[in-house]
Amino acid sequence: MRYIIIGAGAIGATIGGRLAESGAEVVLVARGAHAEALKTDGLRLTTADGARVHRLPVVEGPPELGELRPDEVLLLTVKTQDAIAALDAWGDAEVAGGGTAAQRLPVLCAQNGVESERLALRRFARVYGVCVWLPATFLEPGVVSALCAPLTGILHLGLAAGGADARAGRIAADLEKSGFEAPVVPDVMRWKYAKLLGNLGNAVQATTGPEPHPAKAALLLRAQREGRAALGAAGIAYASDEEQAAARDGKVEQPPGVRGGSSWQSLRRGTGSIEADYLNGEISLLGRLHGVATPVNDTLRHAANIFAREGLPPGAMSVEDLTALADEATARA
Repeated sequence: MRYIIIGAGAIGATIGGRLAESGAEVVLVARGAHAEALKTDGLRLTTADGARVHRLPVVEGPPELGELRPDEVLLLTVKTQDAIAALDAWGDAEVAGGGTAAQRLPVLCAQNGVESERLALRRFARVYGVCVWLPATFLEPGVVSALCAPLTGILHLGLAAGGADARAGRIAADLEKSGFEAPVVPDVMRWKYAKLLGNLGNAVQATTGPEPHPAKAALLLRAQREGRAALGAAGIAYASDEEQAAARDGKVEQPPGVRGGSSWQSLRRGTGSIEADYLNGEISLLGRLHGVATPVNDTLRHAANIFAREGLPPGAMSVEDLTALADEATARA
């Protein structure tokens, strides 16, 4: 199998680099300055094992590869707001022997949130979900770090529509040779909905900074209470805190220090977009569909989007101001 990493940022580059280290064929897909850095200087990846440079094929789109091979695995690691463009571009690519990638090749959605699987299932016949526990940092073109140990990360995977198959097992075997635990599960979306609840704090961190603070923890708990209520009203199951803790126990330990998560990094790199619509916005959507008020998540989504659109620096808002906005929205709800 050859792995095409569509979006070689923090998550994609880490998975791609680790797969390459274990002997897998890997192609990185990137754009702009990041693509140029990867082509010129290689992928500079630091993990708990140390720093190294991976010189891998780098493309910006399907035309540079020509006909795709029947043994390709498409690993989608772009942010969800960029998923439609990526799925359309790669789904239409022709595969040797006939047909398109959407008809013949598997796509794995290794992203926060739960929307990309739905987007992919509209286009691709073979869609897998991946629940990503892989803290990683990408702030400079061509440079990525993922410092957890003893494992680099944990990647639950399975068919997005439910169940598992032999292909998932083969992919999991490659990942487990590469420094990851990769449980194949029949209910991968249950794990992804649980991860979604944790990601509701991404907007808090992006707007007020990654440093811990009791008021930030309190705001996250309020957002999660809304999230659990919305998931419950929608009848959506999710892995319990106890299941998640047991799955991670002693396997993905980070070194001490304060690090910004994926949304904070998007603002830090000045990408102009953020994934809040598919994290807090997912809870807002479920709340509106099922009669659950979600004022805190509405506030966090709105604030994060303003930061992205206006190019505000991450952490520029005080947690007191953000909490006051959430309080006002709650009073109006």
